[in-house]
Amino acid sequence: MVKKIATKRKADNDTEPEKDSTTKPDPAEQQSDDAESDYESDKENLLGEIENGDDSSDSEGEYDEEGDDDDEVLSFESVGSDNGEDDEDEELSGDEEAAEGEEGAESADDVNSDSGPEEDEGPDSSDEEEAEEEESEADADANADADADPLADDDDESKLQEIDKVLGTKEKKTRGVTVFPPEPKRKGKPKDEYAGGDTSDEEDIRNTVGNIPMHWYDEYKHVGYDWDAKRIVKAKQGDAIDDFLQRMEDPNFWRTVRDPQTGQKVILSDEDIALVKRIASGRNPDAEYDDHEPWIDWFTSEVEKMPIRNIPDSKRSFLPSRVERQKIGKMVNALKMGWAKTRAEQERLKAARKGPKFYMLWETDHGKEEMRRIHDHVTAPKRPLPHHAESYNPPPEYLFNENEMAEWKRHEDEPWKRKLHFVPQQFKSLREVPAYDKFVKERFIRCLDLYLCPRGKRTRVTVGPEYLIPKLPSPRDLQPFPTLQNLIYKGHTDMVRSISVEPLGEYLVTGSDDRTVKIWEISTARCIRTIPTGDIVRSVAWCPNAKIPLVAVASGKRVLLINPKVGDHLLVKKMDDLLAEAPRLDTLDNERIKTAVQWGEVTEDDYKLGVRIAITHFREVKQVTWHGRGDYFATVMPDAANRSVMIHQLSKRRSQLPFSKSKGLVQCVLFHPVKPCLFVATQRHVRVYDLVKQELLKKLFPSCKWISSMAIHPKGDNLLIATYEKKVMWFDLDLSTKPYQQLRLHNSAVRNVAFHLRYPLFASASDDRSVIVSHGMVYNDLLQNPLIVPLRRLEHHDRVNDFAVFDVVFHPTQPWLFSSGADHTVRLYT
Repeated sequence: MVKKIATKRKADNDTEPEKDSTTKPDPAEQQSDDAESDYESDKENLLGEIENGDDSSDSEGEYDEEGDDDDEVLSFESVGSDNGEDDEDEELSGDEEAAEGEEGAESADDVNSDSGPEEDEGPDSSDEEEAEEEESEADADANADADADPLADDDDESKLQEIDKVLGTKEKKTRGVTVFPPEPKRKGKPKDEYAGGDTSDEEDIRNTVGNIPMHWYDEYKHVGYDWDAKRIVKAKQGDAIDDFLQRMEDPNFWRTVRDPQTGQKVILSDEDIALVKRIASGRNPDAEYDDHEPWIDWFTSEVEKMPIRNIPDSKRSFLPSRVERQKIGKMVNALKMGWAKTRAEQERLKAARKGPKFYMLWETDHGKEEMRRIHDHVTAPKRPLPHHAESYNPPPEYLFNENEMAEWKRHEDEPWKRKLHFVPQQFKSLREVPAYDKFVKERFIRCLDLYLCPRGKRTRVTVGPEYLIPKLPSPRDLQPFPTLQNLIYKGHTDMVRSISVEPLGEYLVTGSDDRTVKIWEISTARCIRTIPTGDIVRSVAWCPNAKIPLVAVASGKRVLLINPKVGDHLLVKKMDDLLAEAPRLDTLDNERIKTAVQWGEVTEDDYKLGVRIAITHFREVKQVTWHGRGDYFATVMPDAANRSVMIHQLSKRRSQLPFSKSKGLVQCVLFHPVKPCLFVATQRHVRVYDLVKQELLKKLFPSCKWISSMAIHPKGDNLLIATYEKKVMWFDLDLSTKPYQQLRLHNSAVRNVAFHLRYPLFASASDDRSVIVSHGMVYNDLLQNPLIVPLRRLEHHDRVNDFAVFDVVFHPTQPWLFSSGADHTVRLYT
């Protein structure tokens, strides 16, 4: 900082040339001065002059070379005395011009430049205070030295008296701090304290409009007023091109911000940017603050045996609290006055609030909030704008002709059927229009509509149709699946009710109403063997165990176990040898089982056809199904009440009745592929039983009236149910007892469903002539739901007597599908 005041200098007239008093000091030299060395060196030089008795000695050091020092000393003496006014005038004449010149320069810089407080040149009040504090510190040091050396007290007092003679004894008090040396008085125009644009106590607030929105000045050329009530002109604002050029060329563009009060651009210093970064990162704004300073342990961790403060208890600790007594008194008073309610009273008031609310019917709706009947006010619908026909001079095409007038009169008793509730009329001018006689009636009807029409706020959810349809993968990405009809198996003379495929996928067995069972070669569609059964064949099932070449056939009341004599001849011969002799039974069946089923021998003619065992039931058998291992199979007799389901064991040739009570009309049964469980489907429900524990595991609710068939996924966690109500339901057994998804893909009754053993495919057959192939992916992740996508509709069967497709079954290894229908054919889709 530039220090123009409080400096003691003596010039050497011989060595230093005389300079003009208006010369401006060099800021670099003055900024390098240290305030403490300034005044200490002044004091030492003056003391040295008094000791040596040489008044004209030089005091070289950190002083400004500014004019004649003798004149400056005289000016200091004139400050302390009343005389010497002429000398003061002479000296200040040049200083006044310099001050005026500097003031003008600084005022110009104030508007046109963005210089900070560090760049201002001129005296500053903060500089004066620093100088005064440093001088007072120097005096304190001198006094301390004098106290330390009592022998030098007399010498110091004489030195100080000499200093007072030279500098004057009158001191100037500024803000409670003594200025040393005293500040010279200046004549002329006083210097503006804020001319430099900033002071330490004003924090650069040059716009005096206060805390108002600055967009109020958007329409004006100025942005506010300064301390002299002069308008602050807005700084020039460039367009986007100027901003881009400045961004490219100005290296300080990233640290330039705009002052909202003056509109000027201010370049932030490194300290400002560091402060902003610390605040933005959530750290302490002060960089010198240590967040991790060592903890001061004020209290010791050692437990003392005796208390440090063993003060006896006060007397009031034994007396009842007066504050508590006042609180209790307020509560008692609130209960007496009825302000505070007991819990019973609160419950009674809450029940009263929930009861019906009564209000005056014709009370105003615009009164107090508790008096209003309509709390969520909805504006009444506006009347539609008048049409051309309602004009007093409508166009000719809106006027009634004879036919329209006759029709309007014909609906006189039924006015709501009229196209218009009035007859359009034409007048030459508006003054010829007569009074409307139905005005009062129309206003009354309008008021009735507004009063009786219920109005309420409804939040309308705008959902696009693309969001309602689930996003399914393309069928091309889900190949392979059956798409084309490849082969037709013809040979039956009546409808084919059931089909089944050999476990190796080489042969096919079919059962028909023509009382025959046919065995086909799949690849050539050639019928290998035809076996007559003597009754309608309702179900056929090839044993799923490839080592047991047997086919179970449900024909009338009999279940026939047939050796098809295809495939490996060793297996065929071995199976005949095993079934030749019946095993001995150690246990006897009860009468209930004996009367229901009988294992019998077959005749020679049946044996030649391939029939090895015949099981006769007391009711007609509708379905037969195998267990996965091939030793057990179950039969269904819907008319047998509590004996409708029977389980037979082939190795021991014995039967079991698993149920003692009838749970409904049983439609079909199914074994679980992995667990010892049995699925029993009645007309409306599906029950899952544990065969080991002999208990009910769960009951499924398909929400239908008649179940036709069911199929289980090879993993055993998902179940398909077909109904005569045109629906196919997918059950996730681990998820819920209600259907995970309902598929309405058919237009008629669904007869049968089937899963593929290897591919994620399932199919459904219906009486609408269609077989629909769908993609059904089951994931190992239990949190991911199955993916169900319909793929292809196959319509190749013909309809006979309202029947179309009876059964569908997949090939065990290939993505092929077989279907049997009422048109006496079996079709292969590949």
